[in-house]
Amino acid sequence: MAQLQRGIVLVSRGFNVVAGAAVILMMVLTCADVVLRLLRQPITGTYEIVGFLGTVIVSFSLAFTSLEKGHIAVELLVEKLPRRMQVGIEAVTSLIGAALFSLITWQSLVYAMDIRQSGEVSVTLTMPIYPFIYGIAAGSGLLCLVLLSECLRSAVRTAKS
Repeated sequence: MAQLQRGIVLVSRGFNVVAGAAVILMMVLTCADVVLRLLRQPITGTYEIVGFLGTVIVSFSLAFTSLEKGHIAVELLVEKLPRRMQVGIEAVTSLIGAALFSLITWQSLVYAMDIRQSGEVSVTLTMPIYPFIYGIAAGSGLLCLVLLSECLRSAVRTAKS
């Protein structure tokens, strides 16, 4: 189990590095486009590329953010409960989150296959859209694994306490 957890953490970090690189690329592209617009030479398709990079940033940073507990959590009521109940609630919410993101993963895969089969491309650059939807599925699937491992860890802590 520990080896699986280490693998999930390693892959999550790798995905997060890709998301960070996408942020840098988005920043450089946007700055270059602004400067080149002043010279009347804008970069064609900047809006599309920024949108695609946005999907990479969000979907590839989900799992690592969850591992680092970097998301917003409202614990006003839960923190007043006994520790065992807190851990139990954590297990249940992780399981519900895993179920939600498994559905998102599945539907993203179905949608990506449909888009790929139809040959749909972006308007300006005529770039295929489906790889980015597969990226959403990959990021969501990885988050699902993170949430399942957190659920198992919380369930074990609940049983021990």
